[in-house]
Amino acid sequence: MNLSTRLSAGLPAIVFLLAAPGAAAGQTEFQLQLGKLVNPFSDTGHGTTVVTFQNAAQWSWGDHFMFFDYTADGGNDGFNEKDLYGEWYPSLSLGKISGSRVGFGPVRDFALLGGVNYSSQAKVLKYTPGFRASWDIPGFIFLNTDFARLVDASSGVDNGGAPSTDNGWMFDVNWLATWEMLGQTFTFTGHAEYISAVKNEFGDEVRAWILAQPQLTVDVGRILGGDGGRLMSGIEYQYWRHKLGTDVSESVVQFLVVWRL
Repeated sequence: MNLSTRLSAGLPAIVFLLAAPGAAAGQTEFQLQLGKLVNPFSDTGHGTTVVTFQNAAQWSWGDHFMFFDYTADGGNDGFNEKDLYGEWYPSLSLGKISGSRVGFGPVRDFALLGGVNYSSQAKVLKYTPGFRASWDIPGFIFLNTDFARLVDASSGVDNGGAPSTDNGWMFDVNWLATWEMLGQTFTFTGHAEYISAVKNEFGDEVRAWILAQPQLTVDVGRILGGDGGRLMSGIEYQYWRHKLGTDVSESVVQFLVVWRL
């Protein structure tokens, strides 16, 4: 499949989603993470700083979620060195469009998904058309299960990037829950994904992987007597089996600070 065909496979869904009415409500935050992450291609670890810009918004037909990670580590091996990586997922809610509940049992809604994954250093570009089931689970503000196609439109080795791959698929669970305990506010959020195995442009196998990134934070601003819901701190645990499709797996706890606008 050539590049233009790969692009056209993902663009119709994304363009259609962008035709929805303007955003009505949103939330923007910055995150700082400090930990020791692994270069899966050399199996070496380095102290790593990750700065994240994150935004989520809703409008009358659906919602969107996006983030950009700026990553820098202490190594000099061509991995995680001032790298910019981002993902964007707009959706169309079938319940909002129809004006009635379209789910059943614990499923409260279904949605169509678009999406883009981009890495500047590796020159990776993937489109992710798919669908979502939103669950009505006590204690959760939201809990979604997403299934999407991964349509690869990467530059490839000839253009100075990572090897391009066949198209694959992904399954992702993402959630948000908050609760009060001992007079403090705690937040538990994150996602866990499964990415299918594919072949790269050289015919080598890129192994299937599992990536889980749960975050647990406490409202520090409230502890300090300021406004609640603005400054949080805690940890992010990252478990990555077969990181980036290699034989290397990662299990690391990172210090986390969240500043919400």
